[in-house]
Amino acid sequence: MNNNRRRSFRPRPQRNNFRRRNGSMNSNGGNNFNSNGNMNFNRNGSMTNPHNVEKTMQKFQQLAKDAQSSGDPVLVENYLQHADHYARRLTELNERNRDNSKSDQNNNSVNTSEKDVSKSSN
Repeated sequence: MNNNRRRSFRPRPQRNNFRRRNGSMNSNGGNNFNSNGNMNFNRNGSMTNPHNVEKTMQKFQQLAKDAQSSGDPVLVENYLQHADHYARRLTELNERNRDNSKSDQNNNSVNTSEKDVSKSSN
């Protein structure tokens, strides 16, 4: 066996995104943008849970208080803007959940009244 011989380099075939997990493609062609152009930062859906959003908002409020005590007004404003963003997101999620629960109640009442009509016609 000759250890001095160099092996010829064979490049590996290139992939579009070498960090993609399980080699799966997203339904939107593999890019990480929604149809409106916003970056899809919550792939795991963590920011759709109101509890997580509320905790994140509180975290930024606490960070703003800490920055205020250390005397950094720019950092305070930065953290407060982040907290404001999550407060708006929480309000949006709560409104969506309330609307969904109202529509579910309306659908249930329509379904039960349809069942009552079908029972009375039999």
